[in-house]
Amino acid sequence: MDSSITILFLGDVVGKPGRRAVASFLGSEAKPQSDVVIVNAENMAHGFGVTETNVKELLEAGADILTGGNHTFDRKEIFGFIAQYPTMIRPANYPEGTPGAGMYIHTVGDTKVAVINLLGRVFMDAMRSPFQIADELIEKAKKETNIIFVDMHAEATAEKVALGWYLDGRVSAVVGTHTHVQTADERILPKGTAYITDAGCCAPINSVIGMDFDAVFRRMIQQLPARFEVAIGPAAACGVTIKIDRESGKAISIERVRYVETDNAESD
Repeated sequence: MDSSITILFLGDVVGKPGRRAVASFLGSEAKPQSDVVIVNAENMAHGFGVTETNVKELLEAGADILTGGNHTFDRKEIFGFIAQYPTMIRPANYPEGTPGAGMYIHTVGDTKVAVINLLGRVFMDAMRSPFQIADELIEKAKKETNIIFVDMHAEATAEKVALGWYLDGRVSAVVGTHTHVQTADERILPKGTAYITDAGCCAPINSVIGMDFDAVFRRMIQQLPARFEVAIGPAAACGVTIKIDRESGKAISIERVRYVETDNAESD
């Protein structure tokens, strides 16, 4: 057995174009070799929330674990099915009693991979401290595995960077999501944790972070209310691949991924 394990992580999936790009990428020769596929899915139902049909679609396309964020509960139907999908997690620092779980331990052969989902607090809704929740969940995860992946869904760059340094050497990877723009700061921190501030998103490339220009311009230029609509056209799937030592849980490498599909004008 290979002494390392590779995780492919894809950032926020926006609407039908994003789901289509993910399915196309995971089914293509462009997909890198990977043992586990993790996808942030909180925006996959027309940009806000998730539906059960969406969940099934991504799992059938090849995703192993789905993570969430501040839009996870935007659609009330999730309360009727979230318990049926243990591989779909939501931020662990939601209040106690919130449906769903904030960590999932996935088994690949003889290896276990713990996936933790956290939500930032800067410029976001008030939540329990992601730093304190990380401490608690890492302690639990370490009883079963040294391979721990963290999706930090946050608005503020500084908060993501701070968490990366805070968890350096204690987890295998800290990957940022939410801002939808892939950053170029991927690196292995000194104590062995792979880090990137934002993995990017899976969304139409001719858009404002996945949304059609018109509504965005109305809000930003005219300062008037407008309903965001997912843009049309070709989409890209963005993320990272992270190679991790199976025994120590230390990251060996992290590389950015960007797959652009051929022209497609479908919308959600």
